[in-house]
Amino acid sequence: MTISYKWLSEYLPVTVEPERLSRILTSLGLEVESLEPYESLKGGLKGLVVGEVLECVQHPNADKLKLTKVSIGQGEPLNIVCGAPNVAAGQKVIVAPIGTTIYPKNGEPVTMKLAKIRGQESQGMICAEDEIGLSEDHGGIMVLPAGTKTGLPAAEYFQPYSDWIYEIGLTPNRMDAMSHLGVARDVCAYLGHHDKKGARVKSPLGAAFKTDSHQLPVTVSIQNQQACQRYSGISISGITVKESPVWLQQKLRAIGQRPINNIVDITNFILHETGQPLHAFDAAAIAGQQIIVRNARAGESFLTLDGKERKLDKDDLMICNAEAPMCIAGVFGGLHSGVSATTTNVFLESAWFNPVDIRKTSFRHGLRTDAATRFEKNTDISNTVNVLKRAASMIRELAGGNISSDIVDVYPDKKEKVQVQLKYHYLKKLSGKNYHQDTVKDILTGLGFEVIKEGLDDIWLAAPYSKPDIHLQADIVEEIMRVDGYDNIAIPSTISITPSVDSNGYRETWREKTANYLAGLGFNEIFTNSITNSAFYSEAELEYAVKMLNSLSAELNIMRPSMLETGLQSVAHNLNRKNNDLRFFEFGKTYHRAAAGQYEEQDHCSLYITGNTTALSWKQKAVTADIYYLKGALERITRLLGFTSPSFAPAEFPGLTDCLALTADGKKIAVIGKVTKQVLTRFDIKQDVFFADINWELVLQLLAARKEKPLTELPKQLPVQRDLALVVPANTVFSSLEQTVQKIKLGKLQSMQLFDVFESEKLGPGKKSLAVSFTFLDQEKTLTDKEIDGMMQKIMKAMETDLNAEIRK
Repeated sequence: MTISYKWLSEYLPVTVEPERLSRILTSLGLEVESLEPYESLKGGLKGLVVGEVLECVQHPNADKLKLTKVSIGQGEPLNIVCGAPNVAAGQKVIVAPIGTTIYPKNGEPVTMKLAKIRGQESQGMICAEDEIGLSEDHGGIMVLPAGTKTGLPAAEYFQPYSDWIYEIGLTPNRMDAMSHLGVARDVCAYLGHHDKKGARVKSPLGAAFKTDSHQLPVTVSIQNQQACQRYSGISISGITVKESPVWLQQKLRAIGQRPINNIVDITNFILHETGQPLHAFDAAAIAGQQIIVRNARAGESFLTLDGKERKLDKDDLMICNAEAPMCIAGVFGGLHSGVSATTTNVFLESAWFNPVDIRKTSFRHGLRTDAATRFEKNTDISNTVNVLKRAASMIRELAGGNISSDIVDVYPDKKEKVQVQLKYHYLKKLSGKNYHQDTVKDILTGLGFEVIKEGLDDIWLAAPYSKPDIHLQADIVEEIMRVDGYDNIAIPSTISITPSVDSNGYRETWREKTANYLAGLGFNEIFTNSITNSAFYSEAELEYAVKMLNSLSAELNIMRPSMLETGLQSVAHNLNRKNNDLRFFEFGKTYHRAAAGQYEEQDHCSLYITGNTTALSWKQKAVTADIYYLKGALERITRLLGFTSPSFAPAEFPGLTDCLALTADGKKIAVIGKVTKQVLTRFDIKQDVFFADINWELVLQLLAARKEKPLTELPKQLPVQRDLALVVPANTVFSSLEQTVQKIKLGKLQSMQLFDVFESEKLGPGKKSLAVSFTFLDQEKTLTDKEIDGMMQKIMKAMETDLNAEIRK
C-alpha cells in the first residue's frame, strides 16, 4: 500500500513530521517497509539558478558556438560556451554552475565541471528544457520572462512537486487502512490517545450537495442481491473530458498512478482517498437507461477494456444495460462503455460487491486490478453514497457539466453493524494491562466504534462498517492495544502457565533426531513448494492428483503427488550454479484424491544425492555417489529409529530404476533407486541422481504402536566373527541370503555383512562368489567353537538348500 505524506497530512488536524509519522504507523500495526523522498523532477532542480546573459559573441574557433557572460546574481559573471542557436544577450535563462548535477529527461545525470571547449573556458551550462528534465524539447535553451529575478533558484521558480512516500505492509484484514482517509483515522486515534488532544480526521466527505436537474435518469435493478448488496449511482451531463489539473496529476504520480484524463483520474483519486472503487460509464452506452446487475450467461463473450474477448463464466457478476454487458463488476470495464475523449455524459457507479465473488472472477480471468484488490478485501458498505457525492462534486468542478439525476441507491437488505461485548477483565487478561474505562472509550470512539451501553464490568460496542473483520472480544482488544502501543505493555515479573502434555510430541522428537542424524552425515535440509507443475508428472500420476481450482500461475497448478520432482528442482537449481556435489533431505507432504471426493495427505522424508560423496584430495580420490551409499544411509536411519533386521527387495516406483523397497517390522516403509534419464531430462540434469523416499507417516505409526524397550547393559562378552564364501547363481541378491538366515532364527547371530563379490569364468557359467561375515554374541557367556560351528553348519545347510549355493572351502 502506497501512502503520500502530503496527501495524508491534508486529513490530519496537526502537522506530524515524516519520521515521527513513520513510527506512528508502524506502532499502529501499519508496518512502514520504506520511506522514500519523491520528486516530480529528479534532483529537484537543486543548484540551478536563473541567470541573465550579459554578453553573447561568436566563438573564435567554432561556427556553431557562442561565448557568453552570464550573471547569476552573485560573484563575477560566468564565462559559458553555449551551442544553442537561440541564445542572445539580455535573456533570462536557467544556468547550471560548476558542481551542479543535472538530470536530463533521457539520459544519465551529469555534474558540471570546469571545461575547455575549442580552447575557451566554460564555467557551467545554459540549459534547455530536456537537459533539466522539464520536457523532451531540445530546440534551444529555455528563455524565461524578462522580469524574472536574476539569481532566483530554479526550484523556487518552477516549484517542482516533492513528497515523502510510505510503502506500508498491510495484513489482509486491514482493508480499513487501504486509503489515505483510513490511515488518517488510525493516526488521529493515536494522536488523541498519546498527545491527549482531541484529534479528528479532516474529512472531505459530507459536504453540501445538490442536484442540478433530472434530465438523465437511470434505473438500477439487482438480480443477484447476494453478490451485489448495494448499488449507488448518479448521472452527470455536459462534461468535458480533458487533461486533469496539475495538482491532481502530481498526487497520482507521487503514488505511482499514471494520469489519463480528468474523469478517470477523479475515480482513481477517490479510490486512494477513501478506499471505495468507482466506475464511470459513458451514459450514451447505457441502452434503455437501465443498469442491470446480473450474473453472466455461461459461454457469453465480452470485450474488455484491453481489447481482449473473454469467455464469461456463469458465476461472473456483470453490470449490464438493457441489451448487453458493459462491465465485469468490480474487476474490469468494457471496451465500448468507458469514458472516451468524446464523452459528454457519464453515469458514475459506487457499489458493494461480495469479496468472494470478486476474487474468484479476478483470478478466473487473470485480471488483478486496483478495484478488484479493494473489493476482494471488502469495502465500507455504508460509504457508497457519501463517496459518490464527493466524486460527483469533483467532476462538476474539474470537468464542468451538471448533476443530472438524483442519487440512485438500491440497498435491498440494510446491513446492521456488528455488536460486540467487551468485558474489562478479559481485556486485562489478554493484554496484560489494566486500562481505565475512559481510555477504552476514547480509543474506540476515535476509531469509529459506537458505544451502545456500558456496565460496571463491560461495554457493548457497534463496530464501524469500515472494520468488517471485527467480530470477537479479542478483535476489540487488538484495536485498543495497537493504538496504545504494544511497547507500552509492561513485562510482568512472574508468568503463570499451565503445563500441557502433548500426546503427539514423539512425532517432532523423531523428526528432529532423524534430521540431526542426516545433518551429521553431511546432508542439507531443503524446503520445497508443495504446489507444483503438472507438467512434471505422467498421466498415471495425475489421475489422482489434487488440482488447484484457482492456481496462482499456470506453472503452479497441482498439489504434488510425489516428493521426487520438487526435490529435483532444487537439485537442478544448484547444479546450474556449479554446486555439483549434493546431499539433500526434506520432510514434506504429498497429496492425492481418494474415493467419494475426499483427499489424502501423507508425510514423507526424502533423500537426494548426486555428484561426489567424498571430495578429491591429496590423500584419496573422489568417490562418486551411488545407490549403495544412499542404501547405507537409509539403513542406518531405520536402525536409529529402532527397527531391527531391515531388509531390501526389488520393487518399482515411478521415475526410478534399480529400485529397492525397504521392509521393517513387516511393513514396506521406504523405496530407493536411481532417477531415470527420462525424468532427469525434464529438469535438464545431466548427472546421476539417487532418491530415497521414506513413508514417514507409516514410520511414525509403527513407532507409536511399539512398546518401549527396557534399557540393557552393554555385553560383558566379546563378539565372535566367522567368514563364509559361497558360490551362488549370478542373479542371487544379498537380501535373499539375509532372508534365508533369518528363517533359521539364530538368537546369538548379531549381524551379517557382505564384504566381497567375485565373478569369474572359473566359477562356472552364470555363477558368482559372495563372501559374508557373521558376528555372534552370547550376552551371558563366551561362545565355544563347538557352538559357533553348529550355528555355521545350520547357515551353510540353509544356503545349500534354499539358494542352491556351493560352499567354498
